[in-house]
Amino acid sequence: MTRFFTRPAVWAAALLALATIAIIVYGGAFATRTYLDQAESRGQTTLRLAVAVLRGQMSRYQSLPALVADHYDIKALLADPDNRDLRRKADSYLKEINALLASSDIYVMKPGGDTIAASNHDGPISFVGENFSYRPYYQDAIQGREGRFFALGTTSLKRGYYFSAPVIITGQIKGVVVFKVDIDTIEASWTGDDYEILVSDPEGIIFMTDQADWLYASLLPLTVERLARTEVSRRYANAKLRELPVTQASSDSGHQLMRIATDNGPREYLALAEPMPEAGWTVSVLLDTAPARAQALTSVAAALLLLGLAALAGTILLERRARLRERLEMQRNAQAELERRVEERTADLALVNQQLETEVSERRATEQQLRQTQSDLIQAGKLAALGQMSAALSHELNQPLTAVKTYAENAEILIERNRIAEARDNVSRISSLADRMAAISRHLRNFARKPNEQLGSMTLADIVKDTLEIVASRLKTAGTEVAVDLGPEPLTVKAGQIRLQQVLVNLISNAADAVDGQAERRIELAARRKRGKVTIAVGDNGPGIPEAIMPRIFDPFFTTKGVGKGLGLGLSISYNIIKDFGGDLAVVNKLEGGALFTITLDTASSERREAAE
Repeated sequence: MTRFFTRPAVWAAALLALATIAIIVYGGAFATRTYLDQAESRGQTTLRLAVAVLRGQMSRYQSLPALVADHYDIKALLADPDNRDLRRKADSYLKEINALLASSDIYVMKPGGDTIAASNHDGPISFVGENFSYRPYYQDAIQGREGRFFALGTTSLKRGYYFSAPVIITGQIKGVVVFKVDIDTIEASWTGDDYEILVSDPEGIIFMTDQADWLYASLLPLTVERLARTEVSRRYANAKLRELPVTQASSDSGHQLMRIATDNGPREYLALAEPMPEAGWTVSVLLDTAPARAQALTSVAAALLLLGLAALAGTILLERRARLRERLEMQRNAQAELERRVEERTADLALVNQQLETEVSERRATEQQLRQTQSDLIQAGKLAALGQMSAALSHELNQPLTAVKTYAENAEILIERNRIAEARDNVSRISSLADRMAAISRHLRNFARKPNEQLGSMTLADIVKDTLEIVASRLKTAGTEVAVDLGPEPLTVKAGQIRLQQVLVNLISNAADAVDGQAERRIELAARRKRGKVTIAVGDNGPGIPEAIMPRIFDPFFTTKGVGKGLGLGLSISYNIIKDFGGDLAVVNKLEGGALFTITLDTASSERREAAE
């Protein structure tokens, strides 16, 4: 480790320390100024928008008092203030206009300041009978000027902006019309995450803000003169005025900062303000400086981190160059050693490769033998099934043979008696019975034959029909039938006809064994197409399969039947046949009792492949 404390390393450490100090001192100041500039730009946009909204709201109602003052009902009332009918008409008109314009209140005062008509005349708080002569908006209008004034209502105790205009009749001022506009909706739209908007009057008292703690607080010291001017106009009624705990400051970059004491400690804001001379207001936007200072701190931390990473990268580079020479020497020695070991390993691998080739040949021979054994087992299973069906099939063949003999003897007698039509009917019956025996023989012959067939498109209905003819005698012995439901549309599967027929024979035969002894014997075969697959379900209402032996049900030579009643190969052979088709065979116990075997096969396509038997 001592090699790091060389003269270049000392110089590098000194430069790193100087760069760190420069980033902390100058970089921090620059980042703070940059993010405060960005915050100020956003604040200016917010400030312009707030002023525009206020001016738009004022201009909306600016000309309305003069229009109402010129209305016939208002002039008629002020010409005869004591006329009750005229008062009712004026009240109704003001209420209708107030609802139409969505203003807070509209009322009419006669000279002296007494209110004689109002839009809220029938409300819980009515201005009728109140005197507002002390309000500047009345004093301006009674002198012939348009009045503007913001105040807290002494009657309604609601904040609003007042517009007034004189009512002139035959050149004389006979009264004053006043519009009061609610500002709560404007104030509610000012809510922001990192800024506050407030509006203050000429005395510095805040009368619009979404911060309830700041309402009616003054940004300026509440001197006796300011309090006296506010009290004369009763601008804020009985509201308690106080000074906001504010400390003004300026940043090194010239930004106007304001610190306000709160219950959770002082908060610093970037203060921006714009006057509204037409209303005598000052609109201010206060932006919390915490995000900007946090971003500046993050930038400094990121710069220090990059500097540290650069220093680490330089150190690693020097270390790697120092070790590169060692590695080159080690690689030369290792290469020589590797070449020697490669020669030894090559000889070993040649020997191992020869042994592997021998093992592969032996395994191929074993696999071929296993396939031949599997084929023999499949054939043995089918022959065993044929042996079990032989007795019943013998009965099935004996009945037609007996009938054939009887029909032949009857035909001979009928011919002797010249009853040719009846004899021809007997011969026709003999032919039908011969066809039936031939069909039974053909199905048994096909079933017993070793399959050497290709996988292709097979019609499921034909396979099921041939299967039912093969197992007909077994079903008759069991005293049951198979309920077949192949769905509304023809189904085709990708399989081998004889082997799929063998699987269905095994499953239906097992189902017949399962329902033997049941009071109600029921076997069901259903098939449906779903998502490119065809599912064939064979179910019964027998006792089902015990859960303990369910995992072994498809194992070779495993059977639940008694001695001499099965080899235990049927389900194993069926499982392997379905797997050869690229499908799946599964079994579950039904909730209502009995076993349900489900075959899943691909739907038929144009492709064909030869089955591996």
